[in-house]
Parts: sequence; structure tokens; C-alpha cells
Amino acid sequence: MEPWKFKVAYDKLVFACGAEASTFGIHGVMEHAIFLREVHHAQEIRRRLLLNLMLSEVPGLSEEEKRRLLHCVVVGGGPTGVEFSGELSDFIMRDVKQRYSHVKDYIHVTLIEANDILSSFDVRLRQYATNQLLKSGVRLVRGIVKGVQPNKLILDNGEEVPYGLLVWSTGVGASPFVESLPFPKSPGGRIGVDEWLRVPSVRDVYAIGDCSGFLESTGKDVLPALAQVAERQGKYLASLLNNVMKAGGGHANSEVEADPGPPFVYKHLGSMATVGRNKALVDLRQSKESRGISLAGFLSWIIWRSAYLTRVVSWRNRFYVAINWLTTLLFGRDISRI
Repeated sequence: MEPWKFKVAYDKLVFACGAEASTFGIHGVMEHAIFLREVHHAQEIRRRLLLNLMLSEVPGLSEEEKRRLLHCVVVGGGPTGVEFSGELSDFIMRDVKQRYSHVKDYIHVTLIEANDILSSFDVRLRQYATNQLLKSGVRLVRGIVKGVQPNKLILDNGEEVPYGLLVWSTGVGASPFVESLPFPKSPGGRIGVDEWLRVPSVRDVYAIGDCSGFLESTGKDVLPALAQVAERQGKYLASLLNNVMKAGGGHANSEVEADPGPPFVYKHLGSMATVGRNKALVDLRQSKESRGISLAGFLSWIIWRSAYLTRVVSWRNRFYVAINWLTTLLFGRDISRI
């Protein structure tokens, strides 16, 4: 459908439009890489991987081309990139090699990161994650991607890395839509908000989630682009708007000079990440400098799975997810191509 313009009247407007994957202006990323943001990205990764497995069986294919087709490259060593690398390696080791026995000497996963992986985690947990990924067969490469071509990417040292599947997971940044809005911006190009998540330059407008950030005038740091931040902001803003409406300021341009209540304060609950092979990391520190509980291993994996289930929206979906985990544990993952 062709886009068209239309107008929508509002009493209160909340921007919660998220962010887009950061490409850092690297040529070829948008054209050749797959991101880890939407459902269709996951579907495309599955389709591309299974297609490459089938193409690798074509008679007469050179050894070099077969290795390229079966080389899965992940760029970005944050929690998302590490989790995907670990799960992909598990999928290859436990399921793919049983069905496609000819690929066992060709298929492998490479994780590229400019610095240390999982830089926000405790040093001990980072080392544990590194060891687990290496045991899983993931190759770790430290480097900066300078360019992406249809079948290979180029690192800052001039090395060329051929790939059959390229997954890009280097964090998020402001979307073109957010950048186009005529509002003051916080560092990083997000919509600037005050301590009550209001956009100061206009009335009745708020912003939450990855698309928003505190203005420099507030003296607060820009919050990380995490689901727990957006969830907490959503609950806070719902309570604030309820209070505004009870005070008689629910309609447009009818704000009363009432106390909006305490400002939004974010308290970090910790970070978790799975590294494959039924192992995970749990870091419950408030920040990188503070002290707190840090766990790694199978128990952390149980905690990670339990926490994941609590975030699923309904009991129906929780049941579906749990059953899917159980069938995968008993029978392996489905590798049929749809």
C-alpha cells in the first residue's frame, strides 16, 4: 500500500516508537546483513541458514564455496549477539550435524566484536562466557568492520571474512522518524525528556522507551535501551497520567498546576544472558562499579529461563513457550525448510 497522510487529534501524546539497529554508516550493512529486531528477521535467518545447508549439497561445489556458504558471522558482542551465537552453535552441534552429516567439517560460527564481549558484565562472567563460547565451537574475533560486500566483510586490519549468513547485532540508535521530529534531542539523537518523561518544548507530549532520553539539562545519564527500562517507564507514565486526569487535566491544553509527583527514577535490576549448552550468566549488580551477586552455569540458566517466562504476556503464551522448550529438549529443533 502506498503511504498517505492523515490527522489524529489527541489529548495526550506518547512517543514509544523504539529505535533502529545501528549500522554506524558502514557501507553494505543494510543491503546484506540481517538484524535481530523483528519477527521477520528471525524467519529470514532460519530461511537463509537452511537454504545454505541445502545449497552445500550441490554436486561440484568447490571446498572454498562450501565453507563460505556454511560460515555464520555475528557482528556485535553484546548480550543479544552472544546469546544468538551460543544458541546458533547449539543448533548446529545438536541438530544440523545429525541431519547434514557432510557439513561437520565446514559449518562454524564467528563472533566479531571491537572490544570485550559483554562489556557491561562482571569480569569473571565475561571470561566464563568466552570459555563457554569457545567450547561450543564459536570463533571469537576482535576487530572493527569497515565494509560489507555480498559474500564477505572487510575488517579494519584488511582481513576479508567470507560468510553465508551475516547477522548484525551492534546495538540500536535513533530512527529517521525520531530524528525528523522538531523536538530537542538528548545525547544520541533521542527525543529529549525531563525527569517526568515530558517533552519540555510542547504541551501534553511524552516519550518513553528506546526513542527517549533525558536532556542534558536534567543532569541525568541517558538510560540503556533495555526492555526493563521501557516497562518501568510505561508503568510510571500510566500512573502519572492517571493522577493528571484525576486532577482535572485530562484534556488537551488543560493541564493544572498540580504537583506531578516524584520524578522517574530507574533502578537497574541486573542483566542476564545465555551462552548456550544450558549455561547462562546472571549479573545482579546495580552498575559496573558496584558490588552484587554474579552467577554463572546451569543454575543461572534455570534462573534465566524462569525470568523469561515471567515476562511473557499471558498464561496461554507461557504454556506455549514452556511446551516448545520441552519438545526441543526431548526431540531437538525442527530443521525442515518451510
